[in-house]
This record gives sequence, C-alpha cells and structure tokens, in this order.
Amino acid sequence: MKSISRILAGAAALCVAGATTASAQEVTLRIQTHYAPETPSGQLAAQFIDDIQTMSGGRIAVEMFYSSSVVKSVETFDAAATGILDCDMTGGAYQTGKNPAFQFVGDIMGGYDTPWQQYAWLYYGGGRDAANSLYNEYGMQLVGWWIYGQESLSSSAPLDGIESLKDWKFRSPPGLETEIFASLGASPIVMDFTEIFTALETKIIDGADASGLANNVGLGLYDIVSHATYPGFHSMPSDHLACNKSVWDAMPEDLQRIMDVAMQKLAFQTALTFEVKNNEAAAMLREKGVTLHEWSTEDRAAFRKAAQDAWQGWAEKTPEARALVDSHVAFLKTLGLVSE
Repeated sequence: MKSISRILAGAAALCVAGATTASAQEVTLRIQTHYAPETPSGQLAAQFIDDIQTMSGGRIAVEMFYSSSVVKSVETFDAAATGILDCDMTGGAYQTGKNPAFQFVGDIMGGYDTPWQQYAWLYYGGGRDAANSLYNEYGMQLVGWWIYGQESLSSSAPLDGIESLKDWKFRSPPGLETEIFASLGASPIVMDFTEIFTALETKIIDGADASGLANNVGLGLYDIVSHATYPGFHSMPSDHLACNKSVWDAMPEDLQRIMDVAMQKLAFQTALTFEVKNNEAAAMLREKGVTLHEWSTEDRAAFRKAAQDAWQGWAEKTPEARALVDSHVAFLKTLGLVSE
C-alpha cells in the first residue's frame, strides 16, 4: 500500500509540476504601431506594453516598434499574419484592399458620434464576434480597439464647410474616405501615415487627414499649416490590437485575459486622454494663430448623408462587408443615430 501511495504522490507532484510549467509559459511579442513614441497615442501604447509586462510578472515580453519602423503602416497586418511581427497596433481600415469589410471595423465614417458609442457596438452589439469572423479569415485575432475620438482635418487653406472641399488636395487613408470626399469635390491622395509631414512641407498636398488634434500637434503639422476642423466630425478610426491567430491561440488563457483587460484599460484611457488633450491642443493652437473651423449642423448632416450613402455601395462588394454594415446600422438604430 505504501508503494502505491508513493506512486500516486509522485504522479500528483508531476501533475503539479506540469501545471506550474504551463502557467509559467513565457511569450515574446513583436508589435508595430504607426504612431511616433512622442505622440499621445505613442505614449499610451507604451503604457499598455508596461501594463501587460507588469501584470504578467514578466511572462509577456514585448519588442515594440514605433513609427512603422519595420514595415509600412499598411503592411503591418500582413507582417503579423506571416510571422515577421506578432501583433499589429495600426487599424483595420488599412486592409480594405484585402476586403472592403475592413472599412467597417477600421473607420465607420459618418456613423458614431463618440468613442463610447463605438465601443458599445464592439462589446455589447455583437461587434467583436462579427469582426473576428473577418480577422480570422486572414489568420489574425482582434484583441480590442483604442479610439481617440473624432479626427481633425489639417489644411493650409480654410476648411469652413462643405463648399471649401472643392478641389482640396489632401492626404487620405485608403478606402471609403476617398470616395466620400471625392463625391464632395475634394481630391484625396492616398499615402502612408509617415509621409504626411514631408508632403505638406513640400506642398505636394494642401492638407491631411492624419489623426486627432493633439496627435496632429505631436506630428508637427501646425508648424506648416494654419487651419483645422475642430471639433471633428468626419472620421473616428478604431485603432486596433490584432495578433497572429496562431500566436494568440498558443498563449495560456491567463495571458490572453491580461491582454484583454489591459486593452480595455487602453481603450478607456485613450478616450479620456484625448478628451483633455484635444481641448488643450485647441486652446494652444488658437493662441498660436491657427484657425479652428467648427462646421455647421447642416454641413455635418450633408457629410453624414454622403458617408452613409457610400456605406451601402461598399456593403455590396462582399458578403462580409454587407454583414458588418447591417450590424452597424441595426445598432445605430438602437442608439437613435440612424432613422428607420
């Protein structure tokens, strides 16, 4: 009997040792973002990295690459999917060339008014499952969003309403935005996020859709141009954390939970930070002589109509796009942002 007891005790010890080894599994993640480390978003990303490394007791280690230093911003997703990187901290809208459906997990233009409404779709409106149906097709897993609020257009000429868009030559991200602005008379030029400053400086473009007001200040745009739209209205990108699905699936559940919780903190802190920083930036820019243009209710409504008309055209491009557009429209109706 003593012999059997010893065997059972030894087996139990081995099980405990195995469990301890599994729980102590370490992961090193190579992550790229398009943000520079000195911008508010870059600083928030650095805090997220510190959070997951600290909460995991060092079991998650991160090699962080800022300013798209490994591959171009638009190539980050593929670099993660193919193993050059592990995770992508840019945004889904860069992948519309793969599938137009990515527009509706990247930048639902002319849709939600606030980050909280957009997060509500993700966490309460069935958005995360709907989005991951798309991401998983390309070998990626959506972990979460970090949304800084409405973007501001920056320009060397006044942008005081719909009419001022006529012949306005500006940097645009790829995707739906180019069609919406072209329909309103503008001349969008697609270029990488990292090329904006030089393109403005050399007058290749007259303005840019880059980021929120505070990030634009961090990029130095208002050292070159002296007009901006504020508060913003046209675009509220969902920057994402998306990871290689094989890498994600191989992570122990506790580390996945840490990533998820830290991502929700990043989402919360991003929205709060930019509520303050955008207003601080606005006050500073006015003192500096930059003119901030607040569009009228009528002009905003005209933009929203043009955007939502364009959604339906994009929805017809692929079944995945149709599914996401229908999901957003249904949820926007519950919020009273889209009429029946």
